Amino acid sequence: MPTTSDMTTAPPPTAREGVPDSGLLDDLQHEVAVFARRAEQTRLGGVGAVRNSMDRAAYLLLNRLDREGPMGVKALAAGMGIDSSTVTRQVAPLVDTGLVKRTSHPEDGRAVVLQLSPRGKARLEEVRSSRRQLMSLLTENWAEEEREVFCTLLTRFNQALSARMATTAAPEDAPAS
Repeated sequence: MPTTSDMTTAPPPTAREGVPDSGLLDDLQHEVAVFARRAEQTRLGGVGAVRNSMDRAAYLLLNRLDREGPMGVKALAAGMGIDSSTVTRQVAPLVDTGLVKRTSHPEDGRAVVLQLSPRGKARLEEVRSSRRQLMSLLTENWAEEEREVFCTLLTRFNQALSARMATTAAPEDAPAS
C-alpha cells in the first residue's frame, strides 16, 4: 500500500506482456487525477513574482497565437478544441488589457483576426520564463533524458486525450439497442 497521505507512491507495475495490468491502469488514472489536482492548485504558474499570475486559458490562447500567428476566432477555437463562443469570452479580457489585438481580416473586413500584441508577447515570455524555472526546479534531480522521455510521453498522452475527445461526439458507453 502506498505510504503518502494522497497515495501518490504507486507500487511497481506488474503486467503480462502485451496486456495492461488493471493495477497499473488504476495507478495511472490515480496519478493523472493527483496531477490534475496539483496542477490546478498551483496552476503550475511558475516561481517568483509571476507565480500564478496568468490563468490557464489566457496562457494557452496567448501561446497559440505566438506559435501560430494571427488567426480568426474559429481557427483558434478549432485548434484548441473548444467552441468559438468560449474563445470569444476568453479573449475579451486579453483584448481589454492590451495583450491581444483585434484587427479586420485583410480579405474580409467583416471577419476579426486576433493577434498577439507586443505587450502580450512580453507578458507571455515573462510567464514562460517563470514556468520554465518551476519545471527546472521540479525536475532538477532528473537526467536530461528523463525530462525528454517525460515530455514525449506527456505530449503523447495529451494528444491521445485530445483525439479521444474529438471522436466522442456521442457517449460510447451507451447501451447498444
